[in-house]
Amino acid sequence: MNRIEIDNNYCKGCQLCIAVCPQDVLELSQLRNSKGYLLPSAARGEDCTGCLQCEMTCPDLAITVITDGNSKEADHA
Repeated sequence: MNRIEIDNNYCKGCQLCIAVCPQDVLELSQLRNSKGYLLPSAARGEDCTGCLQCEMTCPDLAITVITDGNSKEADHA
């Protein structure tokens, strides 16, 4: 199973990761970081295909996708 890690210290709550996810894995939570930004969360992490769109789109490098090596996207690499 793939896993999405969000570094709350770097996230600025821009929501680009939420918009770009083709599986709607991410959603805006009510949690705020120390700078007051609302943070995304992997509400449906089990649906993550490991496409890396959220990681590549994040302007603050706050997202890391850990793939299990068996994802659909990993099969095409």
